[in-house]
Amino acid sequence: MNYSQFLYMVPEAVLTGILVVLFIADFASEKDERRPWFNLFACVLFGVLTLVCALPLKPKTAFGGMYVTNDAVSVMKAILALASLVVVIMSRQWISKKESRHREGEFYMLVASTLLGMFMMMSSGHFLLFYLGLEMASIPMACLVALDKHRNNSAEGAAKYILTAAFSSGVMLFGLSFIYGACGTLYFGDVAANLNVSYLTVMGMVFFFSGLGFKISLVPFHFWTADTYEGAPTVVTGYLSVVSKGAAAFTFAAILFKVFPALYNEWHYFLYIVIVLSITVANLFAIRQKDLKRFMAFSSISQAGYIMLAITGEQTMGITALSFYILVYVVANLAVFSVISVVEQNNGGVTNMDAYDGFYTTNPKLSFLMTLALFSLAGIPPFAGMFSKFFVFMSGVSGHTFDTRIGVLAYIVVFIALVNTVVSLYYYLLIVKAMYIKKTEKPLPTFKSDKNTKLALAICTAGIAAFGILSCIYEWIYNAADKF
Repeated sequence: MNYSQFLYMVPEAVLTGILVVLFIADFASEKDERRPWFNLFACVLFGVLTLVCALPLKPKTAFGGMYVTNDAVSVMKAILALASLVVVIMSRQWISKKESRHREGEFYMLVASTLLGMFMMMSSGHFLLFYLGLEMASIPMACLVALDKHRNNSAEGAAKYILTAAFSSGVMLFGLSFIYGACGTLYFGDVAANLNVSYLTVMGMVFFFSGLGFKISLVPFHFWTADTYEGAPTVVTGYLSVVSKGAAAFTFAAILFKVFPALYNEWHYFLYIVIVLSITVANLFAIRQKDLKRFMAFSSISQAGYIMLAITGEQTMGITALSFYILVYVVANLAVFSVISVVEQNNGGVTNMDAYDGFYTTNPKLSFLMTLALFSLAGIPPFAGMFSKFFVFMSGVSGHTFDTRIGVLAYIVVFIALVNTVVSLYYYLLIVKAMYIKKTEKPLPTFKSDKNTKLALAICTAGIAAFGILSCIYEWIYNAADKF
């Protein structure tokens, strides 16, 4: 075995080093009651990781094709590393509280561990490495959800997450056994070369699709999402909603394009059904929510439907639209969760939507930033969310014409997604209405955000404003996807 191949895994090697350094720093300073330097230290480490992932690295293949990386994978790793950096920045106020500061090192290490699993999952060229990466990400994620163990909802959310993750992994392995039985291999390239349309391969693809659908929270595999989002610490909920979903969605797209091109017609029909259900059902349930974290859970399910819509068209445009959508979704969603987190920390842990009645009268700046983020999620111009949805819709119809059944379905699905965008605008405006229009005798008190929250909101707001107008960002992603 040539151990020099480990040098090809630069992002994973850097992340492993960060994990070791965090462990040593936590162990060496465990007797200190207050560690004001620890969060800054972790932010620097994740900042270095983001820069490393953003560097142009040559495409590499290692370990007989089990590990594969290319420009598109590097771009997605950079996006997820940036999201993790923002999460670590915004975690300062929560993790420094007396009841949770002793778990600060655990939090950073668990974030690094889940991110390492996601990186391995996205760079896999073999279903075994893909599955190992998936479990490396899923198990520490359950620990993150249960980190606030003093809250019963946290333990309940973690239990539901780990049980659902175990069940979905079993379903996925069942499907992979069909694929292996039909092709005699688990290498992506070899499976694609030997795959034929048959009952065995179609069933294997359906079970695999179902198993990964749980990870992305697609309807009807979404039942764990609202309870887990509500029970997890708000910072962890933000991390789960963007980083975990983004990694799973990108990997799913890569496997569909690389492994199952022979089953193109079959997985397109299945994907169209799931997209329509995810967007429509999640929008209808979001309207009924009274807790803001549960509200954002159904919002994320709907957003997952839009993400999946990106890959129903031509490959290069699909990967570009998916990556750009996730980038914009990261900054908009984390901006919302930053506001939710700072309000929760200054309002006795309350996340009820009624608590935001009259929020503008006492905290106008946070209300304004919250509004910008919600408008971006809804796709209102001129914010970046409008451009990301536009590219998703364009990708959904790319490569399709009206002279085929799939082409007609593509336009119908995109039309349904457009209609649902109006519905989503309605329920996002419910929060804006509560902040600006609704009156209450006891609005939230005026409070100041800590420096870390201000920095996280500044990064997210800059992304919301700039990503839609800086064409270089889209070109960077497109050029990488073109070499996918």
